[in-house]
Amino acid sequence: MQAQGSKPHGGFAAAAGRVVAQKRRAHMPTTILVYLAAALAEIAGCFSFWAWLRLGRSAWWLGPGMVGLAVFAWLLTLAPASAAGRAYAAYGGIYIVMSLVWLWGAEGHRPDRWDIAGGAICLAGAAIILWGPRGS
Repeated sequence: MQAQGSKPHGGFAAAAGRVVAQKRRAHMPTTILVYLAAALAEIAGCFSFWAWLRLGRSAWWLGPGMVGLAVFAWLLTLAPASAAGRAYAAYGGIYIVMSLVWLWGAEGHRPDRWDIAGGAICLAGAAIILWGPRGS
């Protein structure tokens, strides 16, 4: 028999915390896909300006680049975060790693061990921001 006034399994606050943790885990694949797609759109959009200004490509590259940047901004609104700043901060880690993938895949420069170490640290930071335990 339970003593009067005692709370089973930690009470309402603990139950609410478990529900929040479950929701975070359920959103994890969606969040990662949204951030990966946003990074690709942003990098491609920014690269169009790079190609025009630094590589002498046609100004026609800017049209698709601006579309890519608009898609990037829209995708970030889909991230399940409680605040825009938190979504942007977590996205930063994903962006850095995707930039290194772009460096290798699109530009043909293989990331070195320092690039990889820095990217891993950034991903760890993004994970802490996204999925670290928080109060209600």
